[in-house]
Amino acid sequence: MDQETLKYYLCWLQQYFVNQGMNEDLAIFINTVINCVVLAFLVTLIDIFVRKFIVQVFKAFSDKTKSTFDDFLIKSNFPRFVAHFFPLVIVWYTIPIIFNEYPFILNFLLRIIDVYLIVLSVLVFRSILKTTRSYLEHKPRYHDKPLESYQQVLMIFGWGIGVFFIINILTGYSIFSLATLGAASAVILLIFKDTILGFVASIQVSVNDIVRIGDWITFSKYGADGYVTEISLATVTVQNFDHTFTTIPTYSLISDSFQNWRGMQESAGRRIKRSLYIKQTSVKFLSSEEIEELKKIQLIKPYIEHRERDVQKYNQKTEADKSILLNGRNQTNLGIFRKYADAFLHENPAINKELFLMVRHLAPTDRGIPIEIFCFSHDKRWENYEHIQADIFDHLIAAIPYFGLELFEVPSGKDVTSLSHKN
Repeated sequence: MDQETLKYYLCWLQQYFVNQGMNEDLAIFINTVINCVVLAFLVTLIDIFVRKFIVQVFKAFSDKTKSTFDDFLIKSNFPRFVAHFFPLVIVWYTIPIIFNEYPFILNFLLRIIDVYLIVLSVLVFRSILKTTRSYLEHKPRYHDKPLESYQQVLMIFGWGIGVFFIINILTGYSIFSLATLGAASAVILLIFKDTILGFVASIQVSVNDIVRIGDWITFSKYGADGYVTEISLATVTVQNFDHTFTTIPTYSLISDSFQNWRGMQESAGRRIKRSLYIKQTSVKFLSSEEIEELKKIQLIKPYIEHRERDVQKYNQKTEADKSILLNGRNQTNLGIFRKYADAFLHENPAINKELFLMVRHLAPTDRGIPIEIFCFSHDKRWENYEHIQADIFDHLIAAIPYFGLELFEVPSGKDVTSLSHKN
């Protein structure tokens, strides 16, 4: 329908009222009000019909396609926003005719329509971004990427451009003025300083692969110890193992030091590194009788026999006086215990033998001689890992007395009291 025909129908009541002898200004006013009511009613019906029609078309189309992108478009209300353009076009086309006699109101309404058009365009853009993010999140390649931060940055630019155009429409102030751009840049840098830092940080985090969603991180400064659940523009959300949540500024991931356990999660085992503190006064040379007694321990019997032959051969060669154990070479209870611990770890099916495995001395301390167990468990899950570690040390602690050794323990008040009573 061309404008002349539309104008004829819209002004028909006005002409009818004038022909009936009504004042022309009053006729124009009543005609305008009636047209507005009719237009509002028609636009509402068209909006409802078009919205339902487009939504149904999208659903029917998405059911026939294998891609899930269109499904996410529906969930992000993309068809609904697109449907609003059709009644908006009708209003934009009709308003100049209805308010032809009221130029001030017409100019105001046209500006409102332009502002609404910009806002609607930004909402469509946001819907597309949300759809893209949801679609990529279901792809294994992008599952651990900070997609939300990228969406937020693009939305800031989208709303920023929209606000500039709205200001231009409402005030007529040119957005292309260098002074305007300079002032706007200063305001943006001041207001969105943390956002800009977060954006730069999120890019560096993604490019350098510092943190992924699902990583276990420990960030002592913020009391975070758990899995990363979300990486947004400004914050990183960590779900701690006590089921609380900690938010960390994204920029802190590149400005501060934290611990990422991803390397352990991706490796073939999880490290066990703990020491047993042996009382130094319990360490001694072993007599022949004591050695024979330790041979009953099946796990180290071959080692003791092999070591005994080497010691005897050396002592015979050097003609060592064995009336005193100190002379020549001797086996110690601590040395045999170390070999026992090493053999026990090699026999343990929960320990990964392909990774580093060692039982070693550390420098003596005021708490005794540290015997450190250094190995890796096959199972990296926290609960199972703790069980494996506990089983190992339960056994070794219980085995220590069989070698004539004692564990160091700081005396408690009860120990001191019992000693005083004995004296």
